[in-house]
Amino acid sequence: MVSFTVRMEFREEDRQRVREYLQKLAAASRQEPGCVTYVPHFVEEGPPTMLIYEQYSDEAAVDHHRSSSHFAQYATDGLYKVMTSRKLERLEALA
Repeated sequence: MVSFTVRMEFREEDRQRVREYLQKLAAASRQEPGCVTYVPHFVEEGPPTMLIYEQYSDEAAVDHHRSSSHFAQYATDGLYKVMTSRKLERLEALA
C-alpha cells in the first residue's frame, strides 16, 4: 500500500476554482484501478490550504494516476497553476 498527503496553499480568490478542480479530480481518480482512497479537504485554520489524502495499491497505481489525462487537466494544468506552495508527504502505515 502506498499512502501520502498533498498539501497546497492558494489565494482566497481561487477557492471556488480549487474546489471545482478537486471535485473533478477526486471523482475521476476514485475510478482508477489501484486507487484505494482519494479524499480532498480544505484545511479550516490558517491560510487558504487544501489537503488530499491518497492511498494506492502499489507504485504502479500511483504512476498510472500521475500519467492520467484527468491528472494533467485538473492537477498539472489546474491546481498547480493556482497554488502558491505544495508539499507531498509519504506515509508509513503503523497498523
